[in-house]
Amino acid sequence: MDEITNTIIPVDPAPTIPVPAKSHDSRDNRPARPHDSSGAGGGDKGKRPGRRSSRRDTRTKPEFDQKIVSLRRVTRVMAGGRRFSFSVCLVAGNRKGSVGVGQGKASDTPLAIEKAFRDAKKHMITVNTTKEMSIPHEVEAKYASSRVKIMPARGKGILAGSSVRTVLELAGLREIGAKLFSRSKNSANNAYVAIKALKQLEATKIRDYK
Repeated sequence: MDEITNTIIPVDPAPTIPVPAKSHDSRDNRPARPHDSSGAGGGDKGKRPGRRSSRRDTRTKPEFDQKIVSLRRVTRVMAGGRRFSFSVCLVAGNRKGSVGVGQGKASDTPLAIEKAFRDAKKHMITVNTTKEMSIPHEVEAKYASSRVKIMPARGKGILAGSSVRTVLELAGLREIGAKLFSRSKNSANNAYVAIKALKQLEATKIRDYK
């Protein structure tokens, strides 16, 4: 039997593969964004410098406050059928002694309110008041089926009901009371009778009552 000899054959080592250098992202080489104190960059993105945040600054308070005391839908029968419209009665005042009541009628509610407000401003009265925003003496008036008596009430605020209270509040009166002697539930007539009573104080000189 032939002798078997173990021959070791040398093997060349594995070739070394060069690894390319890590490339830098172009975003890392960007220069830093300068800080803008006006708020144009960073967290204030989308805001323009000097721009108002809201429109509330441009709104102005109206000169007269208004409150609706009666809103009704009325019907008129025509040859072609029924026509519906809205009738509005409101009180307007500046809470400084001026107050008025107006009525308006239109096919839609906003237009009727606008007409009533113009009518109230047209028939505005100015009440002569004392230093405490009260009236110098009691007054009484009657309008249609409504009858009211308005008198000063020192230290008791406003003692009134129905639409008479609305007239007194928008006129800016305090420490005053009102008594309705009629049982009428008509808010418009109650507001008109309050205006008629306060109108008696327009030409009254309150110099002796101060």
